[in-house]
Amino acid sequence: MKLGEFQTLTVVKKVDFGIYLAQKDNTEDRVLLPAAQVPQGTQVGDELKVFLYKDSQDRLISTVHEPKITLGNYAVLTVVETTKIGAFLDWGLEKDLFLPYKEQLTKVKAGDEILVSLYIDKSERLCATMRGIYHLLATRSPYQKDDVVHARVYEFSDNFGAFLAVDDKYSGRIANSEDHRSLRIGQVVEARVLGVKEDGKLDLTLREKAYVQMDADAKKVLSIIEEYAGVLPFSDKATPETIKRVTGLSKNAFKRAVGRLYKEHKIEIGEKSIRLVK
Repeated sequence: MKLGEFQTLTVVKKVDFGIYLAQKDNTEDRVLLPAAQVPQGTQVGDELKVFLYKDSQDRLISTVHEPKITLGNYAVLTVVETTKIGAFLDWGLEKDLFLPYKEQLTKVKAGDEILVSLYIDKSERLCATMRGIYHLLATRSPYQKDDVVHARVYEFSDNFGAFLAVDDKYSGRIANSEDHRSLRIGQVVEARVLGVKEDGKLDLTLREKAYVQMDADAKKVLSIIEEYAGVLPFSDKATPETIKRVTGLSKNAFKRAVGRLYKEHKIEIGEKSIRLVK
């Protein structure tokens, strides 16, 4: 009996509340298919393709209905309810799928749509996890550099940045050098393909091409300088970490924006500060 998977079983007994199914070579281990799901005309000896899971009393049970996710795969599921120990997800079956608190990468709430995979826990129950999605995503997409795509955020890494699933299918990443603090897990964003790696994974960005983005960055930097009473306490020689913490920009983007403002005679660049031109 393969929990969390579809398999073809044989009808070995009919009862008032359904039918019992078993493998041909092992009729001792049986599983119930409730009467409401038994196809009309089903007889002992017939074969049925069913999905196996556990009911609310942790008893093995079968269904002819197709769940939105099976063992070893992933899917976008909607959070139905949250509790102190975890959340419950709609996966298309009568009993909602449990997502333990320890398997959440962020706190979820009812209505969230998140990427999860399916696993069997220590108690032999099917559960969802938000972990391990990276290794399940496809790496050969039809997209090329500068294509605009839609991608769902599914994980953050302090070292590598934000991980996204393009079309909920292909592996993509926004580098840590780009400010992605406004993103949240489950969010679908429009991104641009920066490049395609040799293994097919996509490098993404939320930013426009440099010559287009520069205007927006320059306005942002100007606004920040004004918030600092006209004197930014560091120059374009500051560390990338300082620049990103204050402006949310990479050092290169910051230098381009500052260069634009300098050419427009809106700022003066000192050794340790940047000032507005009065």
